[in-house]
Amino acid sequence: MAAGGAAENGAVAAESKADRLRIRAAWMYFIEQMTQNEIADVLGVGRVTVVRMLAEARARNEVKIAIESDLSEIVRLERSLEKVFGLEQALVAPLSSPDADPIPGIAAKTGAYLSEAMRSGMRVGVGWGRTLFSTLPFIGAKSLSDFKVISLLGGVGVARRYNPAEFAWRFAQVFQGDGYLIPAPAVVDSVETKVALVERCGLQEIFEMADALDAVLLSIGGIASATTFYRGGFLKEADREALVARGAVGDLLFHFFNRNGDLVDDPVNDRVMSVEVDRLRRAPLRILTSGGQEKIEALLGAMHLVQPTVLITDEESARRMLEMKVAGTR
Repeated sequence: MAAGGAAENGAVAAESKADRLRIRAAWMYFIEQMTQNEIADVLGVGRVTVVRMLAEARARNEVKIAIESDLSEIVRLERSLEKVFGLEQALVAPLSSPDADPIPGIAAKTGAYLSEAMRSGMRVGVGWGRTLFSTLPFIGAKSLSDFKVISLLGGVGVARRYNPAEFAWRFAQVFQGDGYLIPAPAVVDSVETKVALVERCGLQEIFEMADALDAVLLSIGGIASATTFYRGGFLKEADREALVARGAVGDLLFHFFNRNGDLVDDPVNDRVMSVEVDRLRRAPLRILTSGGQEKIEALLGAMHLVQPTVLITDEESARRMLEMKVAGTR
């Protein structure tokens, strides 16, 4: 009887390992768009084995528009994030290797979540960036009545692929909703200019819409990443160095904050044309989607700053966040 039980347990363990390997192969092929030869190299199996696993994943209906399976390690990370950071839900995207680009996986997870979470009658405030822009192909388009999307940040001075207005408008189009933009630069030259634009140029109504948001969809930038500072053309290396000296680890809508989630004492935080963080925290659904080695400290700070209800990240970022959180409480 004991021998039979041991054999049964061994079979279950082998099946679980095979399931995880199969789903990772499917994720790399369909989401990360790796070739079968590349997948074989990463997983340490032959190309024929990869072909067989992909065929089996299809036969099991695990591959649809998204990939569905219970990956025990991923589930463990999700539950740990929820417990440690007080989240209502955590979604973790698997990676083919620790140094793989996390954005495709995070974008796919986010797109699938948004496809289900968005409802008619919602007011949704949105941020911007490469991660959010990359979610668009993964969102199931549908028509939602009385659906409003409010950009939470002014536009950039140079037309680029990743900018607040472009993402907000395209996100609204996915659901055939209305988009509301802030027709002003992301950062202005003075507090006086900001006050004048808000109070005298018709922007007050847009900002007031942020007081009644049903959801916010946000991403963050890391302080070490040059894209945060040069993608708009108005923050230079000297600005970055000054922010780092004041303890900044990242930005949310160009609000720069430290590891504790407090805004740093820097003039740029007073000149940014974006909705205040206090207003964002009033939304009952607060979705934060971000990941990457250079953003771990920023993610930890954002847990305090915006207090997300839903976090979507990758498995390496999830592990690092949990490790650093535990280390910080010792």
